[in-house]
Amino acid sequence: MKILEKIQYKQSHPTEGRPVTVAFLGDSVTQGCFDCYEIKRGTLETEFHPEWGYVEKFKTMLQKLYPSVPLAIINSGVSGSSARGGVCRLEESVLAYSPDLVVVCFGLNDTNNGKGGVRDFQGYLTEIFRKVKASGAECIYMTPNTMNYEISPRIANDTARKLAADLRKRMTSGLMDEYVAAAKETASAEGVPVTDCYAIWQSLAESGVNVTDLLANKLNHPDKDMHFIFAYELIKTILA
Repeated sequence: MKILEKIQYKQSHPTEGRPVTVAFLGDSVTQGCFDCYEIKRGTLETEFHPEWGYVEKFKTMLQKLYPSVPLAIINSGVSGSSARGGVCRLEESVLAYSPDLVVVCFGLNDTNNGKGGVRDFQGYLTEIFRKVKASGAECIYMTPNTMNYEISPRIANDTARKLAADLRKRMTSGLMDEYVAAAKETASAEGVPVTDCYAIWQSLAESGVNVTDLLANKLNHPDKDMHFIFAYELIKTILA
């Protein structure tokens, strides 16, 4: 990728030009959301710890590998966001910063639209990919984590348990698989590299790992240790 060439050049010429700029466009996982709690009946609130998230882990890893490279990171993850929302805020929240690379991660909330929403999901991703490339930036699509396969006994309130039942259905019915497959197909058609973290989560589940326990909220937010997967796999994609 050209981003690697820029990083390598800046390692030797750190004072020339602007910092290497990487922007992240995604949802709550990108933003750095972790556990959920109920402050009033029927309403879930989220704990925000962006310092634990994969965006910060990515920054730390890249600076460890290339300590002389000035690096600017833009985190445009928004809790509850989908690819449609990503289209709406792409210009102002991402492209306005003239990034060298944009990492796109959607799919979790997009499944709210069921099987009938897959084609629209692909359309929104296509629009994002094309606008990013038209801006002169490179783009990577990163697949999300899996959601809960079971209703964890650690979920105490009825609101979260109801949501857990819905998300479990999306996983066990294959709906989430369908959205991820559609996203990867779209990325391939647009010439966008894919960092396939979803496949790693699937592999863990197939190996007998209780991946629901690896979710901070036992629903859809990975715990802080599992954010390492996203950062590490993204670094691998850039260095490949």
